[in-house]
Amino acid sequence: MMNVLLADDDDLLASLLGFRLKKGGYSVHHTSNGKEVKEYLKTNRPDIIVSDIMMPYFSGIELINYVRKDLSLDTPIIIISSAGNEENVLSAFELGANDFISKPFSPSELMVRLARELKKT
Repeated sequence: MMNVLLADDDDLLASLLGFRLKKGGYSVHHTSNGKEVKEYLKTNRPDIIVSDIMMPYFSGIELINYVRKDLSLDTPIIIISSAGNEENVLSAFELGANDFISKPFSPSELMVRLARELKKT
């Protein structure tokens, strides 16, 4: 079973996505802020990370940098954000994000993009 780290401080969206991911056969670990993400990544290696940009303590952009530079992991990262301005999108890709989805989006779209990223690994 593939493990997904879902980092989003919107609990309603996270529970909806978590439900859809579990239904799709994934194991899901939800964190709602950057501190929890760092703690989780100290001892766990998810197969893929789905992260919001705007989170308390540690943004999704900082998360990409942390995973790629500090941890030197090539774990696929999909960024989801309502802050889909060009600067955020470009920063995310420059730092090593694999994909970017602007909110609102359908859980089905996330499932397709997730499967596509996992096929590459």
